[in-house]
Amino acid sequence: MVPELYRTQDKLSAIVIRRHAKVEDIEFFSPADFSQQIGLMARPSGYRVAPHVHNLIPREITQTQEVLIVRKGVCTVRLYGDSKIVEHEITLNEGDVILLAHGGHEVEMLTDCELLEIKQGPYAGSSDKSPLF
Repeated sequence: MVPELYRTQDKLSAIVIRRHAKVEDIEFFSPADFSQQIGLMARPSGYRVAPHVHNLIPREITQTQEVLIVRKGVCTVRLYGDSKIVEHEITLNEGDVILLAHGGHEVEMLTDCELLEIKQGPYAGSSDKSPLF
């Protein structure tokens, strides 16, 4: 059940991790070449991640990928392919997480929602996204 993978035009367009998903250790679900990595970690009480820093490594990001975490409510995410038609419709509930990787998307709130959005920066303003239609 971990994770749900959605494809449009043979590209991985979204990864959904449901609230009740489980892993035994640590598992990353995004391909290594994605500019946004997503995984799930399960550790017992007392486990410590050793103190560390992340090295400065230049990276080139050509496409924004974003993660939405549903903190409250229910929403529907629609994934669009190049043909500008809905290829997938995904209902997300409180605690669900989605990585939006490729293609177009829209989000409709079915109830009052609170979403946490994470994406690469810095934000490029109006040049960062274009309307589908």
